[in-house]
Amino acid sequence: MANLKSIHRDPTVQNTSTLTSSAGVCMMNSKWRDEQHPSFINFISSFLAANSFRLNFVPISPDCIFNCGGLSVAFIFVTNWDCDNIMPIFSRVQKLKGQFANFYVVVSLSTKEQNDSFVRSYFKYGMELGKPTFVPVQDREMGFEKIVKIALSRGACKRQDVTSKLKAEEASYAWDGQF
Repeated sequence: MANLKSIHRDPTVQNTSTLTSSAGVCMMNSKWRDEQHPSFINFISSFLAANSFRLNFVPISPDCIFNCGGLSVAFIFVTNWDCDNIMPIFSRVQKLKGQFANFYVVVSLSTKEQNDSFVRSYFKYGMELGKPTFVPVQDREMGFEKIVKIALSRGACKRQDVTSKLKAEEASYAWDGQF
């Protein structure tokens, strides 16, 4: 995506730099931030700055919300999958999936045991494929990179009005009898 620059500063301070061309804003849950290691928050801050995002810490329900081009994309970001404490994660997912049209759950699964636990739990708690979309990753840095890529992609689609163009194309194919 972009070369990351090392920024050594207090991770609790908001990124208030004035960006000439902003990709958008990342609003991050203050409580979620406080549960993470400071070096990971520094990584997030650096990665967002390198990708022209502003970062604000606020009390919100999801772990982060990105606003790109007028489109909000919400995320739950599970950085530590605890095989013995899964129910709270899926309870949050059930609660938030009805509140956001663009909602993703990114889960860091670094071991086979965690991956197996996730797969069993996904079906045990009655998740429906794609509602919301779950994105399993190997580590938290990769997870955050995926979050930014998803947010940027959704924002680009919104700006280019890709969804309505696809619906119009689908309708024209249906009208022509090609579907």
